[in-house]
Amino acid sequence: MNAGRITLMGCGIDNLTMEETLGTIEGFIASGTPHQHVAINVDKLVKASRDPALQRIINDCALVNVDGMPVVWAARLLGKPLKERVAGVDLFEALMRRAAARGWRVFLCGARDEVVREVAATYQRNYPQLVLAGWRNGYWQGEAEEAQAALQIRDAHPDLLFVAISSPKKEQFLGRWQAEMKVPFAMGVGGTFDVAIGRVKRAPLWMQKAGLEWFYRFLQEPRRMFRRYFIDDMAFVWLFIKEAATRGGR
Repeated sequence: MNAGRITLMGCGIDNLTMEETLGTIEGFIASGTPHQHVAINVDKLVKASRDPALQRIINDCALVNVDGMPVVWAARLLGKPLKERVAGVDLFEALMRRAAARGWRVFLCGARDEVVREVAATYQRNYPQLVLAGWRNGYWQGEAEEAQAALQIRDAHPDLLFVAISSPKKEQFLGRWQAEMKVPFAMGVGGTFDVAIGRVKRAPLWMQKAGLEWFYRFLQEPRRMFRRYFIDDMAFVWLFIKEAATRGGR
C-alpha cells in the first residue's frame, strides 16, 4: 500500500499524480508479480458503500486512483486533498503508448467482439511496436466460462491487462482471478474501449475540468445513464455529509 493513501468514504485512494502512477506501474511490471488497479469515481464509492465485498476488493488493490472531479473536490473539502485526478481513459492511453515503447505485452478483454477487435487494430496501427498478447470479448456465462477466460489470459503471459466490462463485475473478476492469471498490472477500464475508437465521444477539456464529464456522457446516452447519475449516484451527497459530520465530531 502506498504510504500516501488516504481513506475516503470507506475506500483507500493513493495520492499520486499521473507521472507518479506511471512510475508505480513500471515498478509493478518489473516485479513480475500480480497487482490490481481500480479507479474511484462517484459511482464506485456509492456501490462500495452498499457492497462490503466490493469495498474489500478496492482496499486490497495495489493501486487506487481517483477518476472523477467530484471525488477530488469532496476530498479537498474533507481536508484530504489529492494531487490530481488520474482519469482511467488517460491512464489507459498513456500505458498503451508506454507499452509500445517498453515492449510490454498487452491483453485486451471486454466489450463485444467487433469492438475489442477494432481497439486492437487501432492501437496496432497507431503504435506499430505494440505487442498484443491477445484479446477477447467481455461476455461469458457461468463459472466455467469465466475460468476459461482467466486461463486464456494467464496463458498469454501479458504484462498489462485491461478489462472493459461494467462495475462491479470487472473488480470482482480481477479480485477472483488475479492471483491465478499472474498479470503484473491489471486494470478495469469500463467503457474506455468505446471512447478509444470514437464510438463514444469524450467531453471537451473544459467540461472535464469543470467536473461535467458525467453530464456529457448522459447527453450521449440519456436512457442508459439516467438511473446511474440521477438516482443511484445521488447517495454520494449523503456519504459526503456523513463523513463531514464524523470529521466535525472529532
